[in-house]
Amino acid sequence: MATFTFSLCFLLSFTFLFVLVHPSSSSSSPYLYPSTFTKNYNNMLTSFKIFIYPTTERITFFTQSASNFYDSLLNSAFITQEPEEAHLFFVVFSPEISTRSQARLVRELRTKYPYWNRTLGADHFFISPEGIDFSSDRNALELKKNSVQISVFPTVSGKFIPHKDISLPPVSKSSLVLSHAPVNMDRSFLGYLKWDGKTEAELVEELRLDSEFVVETEPLDQLGRVKSSKFCLFFYEAESTADLTEAMAAGCVPVVIVDRPVQDFPLMDVLRWSEMALLIGNRRGGQGLKAVLGGVPEDRYERMRGLCVAAAHHMVWNAEPQPYDAFHMVIYQLWMRRHTIRYTRREEF
Repeated sequence: MATFTFSLCFLLSFTFLFVLVHPSSSSSSPYLYPSTFTKNYNNMLTSFKIFIYPTTERITFFTQSASNFYDSLLNSAFITQEPEEAHLFFVVFSPEISTRSQARLVRELRTKYPYWNRTLGADHFFISPEGIDFSSDRNALELKKNSVQISVFPTVSGKFIPHKDISLPPVSKSSLVLSHAPVNMDRSFLGYLKWDGKTEAELVEELRLDSEFVVETEPLDQLGRVKSSKFCLFFYEAESTADLTEAMAAGCVPVVIVDRPVQDFPLMDVLRWSEMALLIGNRRGGQGLKAVLGGVPEDRYERMRGLCVAAAHHMVWNAEPQPYDAFHMVIYQLWMRRHTIRYTRREEF
């Protein structure tokens, strides 16, 4: 995996650097706010500080992206031992913790430290790969409603609050080493789907019968198939979206098959997902899906493809974090949330 991520970052660097040097061209930039991105990122590097509440518990995250982020954060320069200089506070707990234990932990923080009560947890964050649910307990509810949750993509509906919570870019389970796809590369297939053999079998069977689509369960040449397809299809589930970054880097525009809006894309507050990916409902069936993809104008497709290639750099996890990679972009989203509203406690009215 380390060899793969290094190679992918190296091969993506030229397009990525071009985008940074020319941030004013919004049509070619993958960023929501291209004119301020680089300045804000550099400010983050020099000033952002995070205080981690002490814990005697050994924490292990079984989800690779959560583990990568946690390990990288512990060894980063963003950590401070002085809570008074911290912008945000990290509440550490096991992914297997119960709601009752969450409430007890927040109660202890409220009693032992002054920082939670200043904002009722709004300048705090935690990692919960699957996301936490709402609770009637006041302490657990404040953690859910006020603190920033970092979870995997996709997160179960109802366990993710848009514009507050953050989802982690997926870590690929493949060993693909991708380079940029040439702009004029011949795309032999309309769509490619790596299938788990279970999800939405009826739709998949329709696609199997269409020569413009490639459906594989055990790909022998996944890289070749991805590079030769205009669109890469993903079901809205963790197993399916694992190769999202590789598809983007290869210029294969992602299509998420889902029957509701997606509000938890990785780096949602940074990247222009509405111009890089398509959402298509499963209810359309194979022919409906084909009609939508076939109806995308060529100029729009090329713009989407270019934005995907430019943005893929930010979705890569490295054993040793590199500038602008997945770790730093998650930190950047935390940095964007450092300005919090001070809540007034009910008894202060």
